[in-house]
Amino acid sequence: MFKLILQSIRQTLVWTAITGVAYPLLITAIAQTAFKDQANGSLILRDGKLVGSELLAQQFTGPTYFWPRPSAGTYATVPSGASNLGPTSAALQTNVANNLKALRDAHKLPADAPVPSDLVFTSASGLDPHVSPEGARFQVARVAAARGAPEDRVRALEESFVEAPQWGVFGQARVNVLKLNLALDQQFPPKK
Repeated sequence: MFKLILQSIRQTLVWTAITGVAYPLLITAIAQTAFKDQANGSLILRDGKLVGSELLAQQFTGPTYFWPRPSAGTYATVPSGASNLGPTSAALQTNVANNLKALRDAHKLPADAPVPSDLVFTSASGLDPHVSPEGARFQVARVAAARGAPEDRVRALEESFVEAPQWGVFGQARVNVLKLNLALDQQFPPKK
């Protein structure tokens, strides 16, 4: 019996060292060597300062920026996730109606004007960094007017940030809002 207990303890220690220490260190070393940017969170630096990750949405407000999808978790990474409100939920219907009204008001549109759905509904994670190309195009006139920039040049900039589906087949075309807004700040600084 004592021999069996000793063997169990040794096995636990050996496998803890292999799977809990050696394997994670090996995978970390491989990731840091082969995929350094992705392993560190695809962080974006400007002038040596961290401005965000291209993998996580950030809240942009005001008329001078392209807006991401609404977030059920207020763009915070810890409580990320969907609201879990079903299609018959009164709270979900209120949220969508509020998002729709705010979007139409910001763009000075009539109450029945169609808008891209991704600018009204939250993503499953609440942190999706992308909007559809239609969602980005929808915002071009507002952003150009707020920055005093030619609309056609802002549209061209937005179009240059349209990413194709992953490997040409997975997902849909999309626009990374953070990357677009950073380029927008460089090319058309907001009016002071």
